[in-house]
Amino acid sequence: MKPITPEQLAEILGKHRAWLDDEEGGERAGLSDANLRGANLSDANLSGANLSGAYLRDANLRGANLRGANLSDANLRGANLSDANLRGANLRDANLSGANLSGANLRGAYLRGAYLRGVSTLWNASGNGCEIKALQCGTYPVTYTNTHMQIGCQIHQIAEWWTFSAAEIDRMDSEATAWWSVWKPILQNIIASAPAVPGGAAPDPATEAS
Repeated sequence: MKPITPEQLAEILGKHRAWLDDEEGGERAGLSDANLRGANLSDANLSGANLSGAYLRDANLRGANLRGANLSDANLRGANLSDANLRGANLRDANLSGANLSGANLRGAYLRGAYLRGVSTLWNASGNGCEIKALQCGTYPVTYTNTHMQIGCQIHQIAEWWTFSAAEIDRMDSEATAWWSVWKPILQNIIASAPAVPGGAAPDPATEAS
């Protein structure tokens, strides 16, 4: 794991911006296996960057442009990826447990083998049509993985959704009960017919070292 100081990170990001703009001295960001735990990369432009194997646990990547970036084997546990552009990103075998994917653009993202259980929120995530699927069902956006489904601001295991009583749904949102009576059987049919692909097994504890 390579330690990266804030000064080094700023220099790398500056050179990457120049590389994206075809400017002299530009260089693609090479952050593979870098230790970026808790780093503030909000709104950073890392399009096409190499972050394979990077340790990004609890990093702030809110609004970051990660389009086409290589994040394979990266540890993104607990990372804030809200509103991030992950279109076409390679997230193969990445650990996204507890990550915030609210509003993230995941179209075309490669998530095979990624660990998605425990994702904290999928609110308005675009989905990639495979491991993460998204649709608008009348009033509420619905996003689901192989194990969990988020409806509006509520995320629960899919199996739990089917067992909630009308009273429990009403406590989530007073206007949701009538919606649920219509959409529950529809969503059951959709998910049965087009389930999301499993996101992967639990990560090796050895990769969770601090």
